[in-house]
Amino acid sequence: MTASPPLVDAFDLVIFGGTGDLALRKLLPALFHRFLDGQIPAGSRVIGIAREGLDDDGYRANLRKVLLETGGAKDKVDAFLGQVGYRSLDARKDEGWDAFAALIGEQPEHVRVFYLSTSPELFVDICNRLGEYGLNRGKSRVVLEKPIGRDLASANQINDAVGRFFDESQTYRIDHYLGKETVQNLLALRFGNALFEPLWNAGHIDHVQITVAETLGVGTRGTYYDRAGALRDMVQNHILQLLCMVAMEPPSSLSPDAVRDEKLKVLRSLKPIDEANAAQYTVRGQYRAGAAEGQSVPGYLEDLGNGSKSHTETFVALKTEIENWRWAGVPFYLRTGKRLPERVSEIVVVFKSVPHSIFDASAGPLTQNRLVLRLQPDEGVKLWLTIKHPGPGGLRLRHVPLDMSFAEAFGVSQPDAYERLLLDVVRGNPTLFMRRDEVEAAWHWAGPILDAWGSSGEAPRPYTAGTWGPSAAVALIERDGRTWNEDSE
Repeated sequence: MTASPPLVDAFDLVIFGGTGDLALRKLLPALFHRFLDGQIPAGSRVIGIAREGLDDDGYRANLRKVLLETGGAKDKVDAFLGQVGYRSLDARKDEGWDAFAALIGEQPEHVRVFYLSTSPELFVDICNRLGEYGLNRGKSRVVLEKPIGRDLASANQINDAVGRFFDESQTYRIDHYLGKETVQNLLALRFGNALFEPLWNAGHIDHVQITVAETLGVGTRGTYYDRAGALRDMVQNHILQLLCMVAMEPPSSLSPDAVRDEKLKVLRSLKPIDEANAAQYTVRGQYRAGAAEGQSVPGYLEDLGNGSKSHTETFVALKTEIENWRWAGVPFYLRTGKRLPERVSEIVVVFKSVPHSIFDASAGPLTQNRLVLRLQPDEGVKLWLTIKHPGPGGLRLRHVPLDMSFAEAFGVSQPDAYERLLLDVVRGNPTLFMRRDEVEAAWHWAGPILDAWGSSGEAPRPYTAGTWGPSAAVALIERDGRTWNEDSE
């Protein structure tokens, strides 16, 4: 069993939006798991903030139910809840802020983390209040949840406003995908092994695929999602961050800015997609009624209700390139969508074919080597190789994986990404968080795609729920003589 990271300093972690789904289903359970591993110091406090008129006991009762449902033992849950509290606050009203500031001021030696799990429209109001009461001083940090803006202009507006109260060293823009073990293992695979890095370039790699697929529809997130769409919700942040981890140059060290400097170079090297080529390099879709996990499900417009005629995309596939020496000419195919056949997030690196085959046709076809990094579910790594099929029946080739499941290899389930990221904020380690210039560069690339779609006036292509998106997404990659990786084995 791997050793736990060092214990952090005592802290107060305040979650604005503390009654929301992210807080109750992800953030607070992540902290509970760190508590079980002895990584929450005595005296630390977790405080939920929302407008609902709850008291400490009411909030703890709601959280107790969630934690017990996740398998937490009652005595451990109750011990953790002893460090949890609640305050009813509205960022746009004065009531309660004096008492809240006094509560935080009781332990001035603590690291103070303010997690903004709210609509981005409230970021500025909350930071303004924190600054007004002097809660932005000393060992204070602010965590910004995505999305940071709807475009470059609004992202800059938010960053400027937050920056008036918290400097860049205090600001943590979170992307939970970067906290996943497989993503961090990509760094170890590339830079800790002599095997891969010499091959990690256009001379040996044919193409790269990144897929983030969900079986669920929009559910209760319909109001938010319809304002965002798949490109804003997933591509501009999660998928581009994964692309950066695949494509960046070796950093000089694992220091925060060394890593983020290299990621920024990738974002600035992305081939532009705009009105001139968006129709060629992008596909957007919207799910219709179909089947998911054996059940009939409605389409996106039915999920929204009220006779909606929304043109918001629930699926995106696109092809881009990185215009630098390492990656020149290597296509990166990206796709994400809702109501797809599987819940899967993975990175697939497809190597070039051997330059000459010495085998005759009876041996069977030679298949390109693939490195598949599975982020979810069943985190692990597969390296697909061609070997001889065992037996005396002549030389027959077979494509098989060297398969490493993290759960099987290490005998433990992998921690949720938020477990690491939350404590990284307390430690003051921003390596796995986005710097402001990264956010700007990502919007600089994604914005023209949104503009191109808006000016075209075309509706998203329909696809049946439970399929892999519009047929045009298949054509996007197959017209290049390639195909999407859909191996479920």
